[in-house]
Amino acid sequence: MPNKRELPSVFKGLRLPVVGSPLFIVSNPELVIAQCCAGIVGSFPALNAREKDGDPIALEAWLKQITEALDAWNQANPDKPAAPYAVNQIVHRSNTRLERDLEICARWNVPIWITSLGAREEVNDAAHSCGGIALHDIINNTFAKKAISKGADGLIAVAAGAGGHAGPQSPFALVQEIREWFDGPLLLSGSIATGGAVLAAQAMGADLAYIGSPFIATNEANAMPAYKQMIADSGAEDIVLSSLFTGISGNYLKPSIAAAGMDPDALESADAKSMSFAEGSSKPKAWSQVWGAGQGIGAVKSVGPARALVDKLDREYREARSALCS
Repeated sequence: MPNKRELPSVFKGLRLPVVGSPLFIVSNPELVIAQCCAGIVGSFPALNAREKDGDPIALEAWLKQITEALDAWNQANPDKPAAPYAVNQIVHRSNTRLERDLEICARWNVPIWITSLGAREEVNDAAHSCGGIALHDIINNTFAKKAISKGADGLIAVAAGAGGHAGPQSPFALVQEIREWFDGPLLLSGSIATGGAVLAAQAMGADLAYIGSPFIATNEANAMPAYKQMIADSGAEDIVLSSLFTGISGNYLKPSIAAAGMDPDALESADAKSMSFAEGSSKPKAWSQVWGAGQGIGAVKSVGPARALVDKLDREYREARSALCS
């Protein structure tokens, strides 16, 4: 059953113990606002907010839009306040925007900071400077210990089957090893697409579930209609793990790879040294329509509003709890 550990106050009052994970390109203010107003943490990668030379800074505009929308929701719905939001910072050394984006997020008092691809003390310090908490995503126990030693408040265990840059380990093994020494906030990512899976994540020791791929197939998501429909039409057998597209192993939709003229069953490998975020993306434009997804998408049957997806997760979660209690 759900754990009794005391979580940071920012997570109290959530409708469900769920964080909508930051989706490259896909996550935008509309999706974040819909997730938060539905009662779960919404998030987006800072690098998704891009502007052309000479234009106002898009990240500022996004944070203003989200902040004002959630404030308006809370005023209109005092009995059902919105959940907090999170911003994902790619801390890889090639991210030339990092210093600027940290300053902007600190100024806007971002409540939850998610860091990826490197544990850096100055990023955690920036989160703490405005009263925020820092969660670092990791794929093994070694990286988990390093993240906490650098000042992260919590961990996101990215296990096998996750969309995007997935880890290789079973969630059972990964959570078990982390819980041997860490009693702080722990989120689990990897094929979680139903309310029952959210409860299972808690049963094995995680505090919250980290859900991404199902939200690609929502009306608010910034994804091509064909991408959304492919999520709804596909299952675990339609996912392939490859390092070709970014230099780091990730899970992708086989049909999108085939549509790009490649054999999804005979992909070459790429070295991690090829990864660069100097221009906001490590993904070459030639592969912009090779689409990522996790193995849990078999639970997604149609495209619809983000709120409807959260309603479904909530219903399934409560049904699963009831079934176990009986």
